[in-house]
Amino acid sequence: MPGRALRSAATMAALALAAPAVAQTAPAELDPSAPLDAMPDLGVDWPDLDSLPQPLAQPLAAPTAPEPVVIADASAEQRYAVTVEGLSDVPTAAELAEAFERQSSLRAEADEPANAAQIDWRSRADAELLTELLRSHGYYDASVEPRIERANGSLLVILAADPGEQYLFESVALPGIERAGPEAAGLVETFGVRTGDPVIASEVIAGGIALKVALGERGFALAEVGEQDIVIDHETHQARLVLPIDPGPVAAFGVIRVTGRPPFSAAHVARIARFEPGETFRRSRLDDLRRALIATGLVATAETRVVPAADGRTVDVAVHLEPAPMRTIAGELGYGSGEGARIEASWQHRNLFNPEGALTLRGVLGTQEQLAAIAFRRNNFLERDQVLNLLASASHTDRVAYEARTLLLSAGIERQTNIIWQKKWTWGIGADLLATNERGVFSNPAMKETRTFLIAALPVSLGYDGSDDLLDPTRGFRLSGRISPEISARGGSFTYARAQVDASGYQPVSPNVVAAGRVRLGTIAGAQASEIAPTRRFYSGGGGSVRGYGYQRLGPRDLDGDPVGGRGLAEFALEARFRVKAFGADFGIVPFLDGGTLSNDILPGSGRWQFGAGIGARYYSGFGPIRVDVGTPLNPRQGDSPIAVTVSLGQAF
Repeated sequence: MPGRALRSAATMAALALAAPAVAQTAPAELDPSAPLDAMPDLGVDWPDLDSLPQPLAQPLAAPTAPEPVVIADASAEQRYAVTVEGLSDVPTAAELAEAFERQSSLRAEADEPANAAQIDWRSRADAELLTELLRSHGYYDASVEPRIERANGSLLVILAADPGEQYLFESVALPGIERAGPEAAGLVETFGVRTGDPVIASEVIAGGIALKVALGERGFALAEVGEQDIVIDHETHQARLVLPIDPGPVAAFGVIRVTGRPPFSAAHVARIARFEPGETFRRSRLDDLRRALIATGLVATAETRVVPAADGRTVDVAVHLEPAPMRTIAGELGYGSGEGARIEASWQHRNLFNPEGALTLRGVLGTQEQLAAIAFRRNNFLERDQVLNLLASASHTDRVAYEARTLLLSAGIERQTNIIWQKKWTWGIGADLLATNERGVFSNPAMKETRTFLIAALPVSLGYDGSDDLLDPTRGFRLSGRISPEISARGGSFTYARAQVDASGYQPVSPNVVAAGRVRLGTIAGAQASEIAPTRRFYSGGGGSVRGYGYQRLGPRDLDGDPVGGRGLAEFALEARFRVKAFGADFGIVPFLDGGTLSNDILPGSGRWQFGAGIGARYYSGFGPIRVDVGTPLNPRQGDSPIAVTVSLGQAF
């Protein structure tokens, strides 16, 4: 028989090694027609297939499982769909499906056709992925079988899952937690994993992180959370969890020690810190300090760590700082329908007057504005988040409403909000001194005059921000007010006060739709509009006011049709912010309706109302939405453009 003529190469090698050594002789010539030697007898006769019973002589019957799809041309690329079966009884099916969608090879490439080998590889990889996801949710006996079927002329990849029984925790132990004293019960509650809970890996990990954070927030500065030990019993479908805890003593903050190349002193670091020596330790205060140091713009690297003091009850804070570049040169080139073309350049040294004393030189050259300014700004002045501002500028502004040549000296202290720390309350108080020569309409609406004013102002502002985001709020409200008592001298003197209130609200209608509204009221009391310098009057219209109208185009006008400003201001805006996902990015569509009135009356809202409507587009970038609004006036006056476009960063309000 042909099978008896086969000889194992391994057998041949073994025989050669076992043979005794002999003197080498010339090899004999081989006869290719000579028969092979007989194969050694195995001791068992070769079976005669013809003599076997008939059922065994036939091929085995095919299994009852569906036959695999045979693709005629395996190299041809085809489209496919994906479905997962067998998860209907899994309580966390939605979470599993979401995790699978994010990591699935089949889902990631579903938009592109693939050949048979690619589809097969992806289906097997996804079966392994789904199996691991099920195990991470406590289904340690889970199995997933992939199969491919043809449906409606295309391929359907089916991942058939058999989760099996979900494993539960037989016991959960946190040895050492009792040394936390009265805080122990709360820490166990924070961990959250209890006896009888499903063995879900993500919840155990999250519980360990929450426990570490809670220990740090309760004063256990040196607490250690050990390695978790989970023992799985496949016979009982249960698990035992042991997570050792060493809380250590409750500690207080000690002193701050600064190393490296700090751009300012340890005393200034202590001013930025939100803790004092002797206060109970809070881990979040260390994280806040590190972020605040980076936010100064003067620090490239900030590392914080605790150093136990000799008494065992105090921890000093070691801060290592490396400086960031101190100087910045910036430029801007732009055009606005109301502001014309302009070029702006600036130079800044952010720590010329240590600590955090920034000097900025700024210049603007434009068709409607020219400016030269020098500004001094000291962040964290006297206390955290408090800013001192000093400004001296000379400017020339040529608007449709007025032309002004102004010298300004300004000083103020304020508490500002920012993207890193959005503050509930903000305030500001200052003093301004202006010498300004202005051309505009005064007592005679048919004639433009030039008058010189010396103005002293004491502006005060207060704001509350209850929204959930500085640049893209979706819920909550904001309220702010500003009042500026002013003395104006021009061949005598008179006093008046400018006041303005702004309010806005945000309400989610659905997960992807937010309704937003804004109201602004302003008034000037104590003087007629014709007596007040044109730059100190109210104006309305434009992208930050009533969209659809040009910059400052609402309100009273002179005989030439140019705006002249007013005393009583009222505005509103309504938006519906629809957020959509397309091309792998977030976009928005925003229909809006704005309205406003400006008059010479002291009472806001007493003049003729004008309305604008339009639609905006939003691109939600990593640092905030970029907006483009296109509006049109609904009841325009002569000279109003039919379209107004606004481009800016952040929502309109």
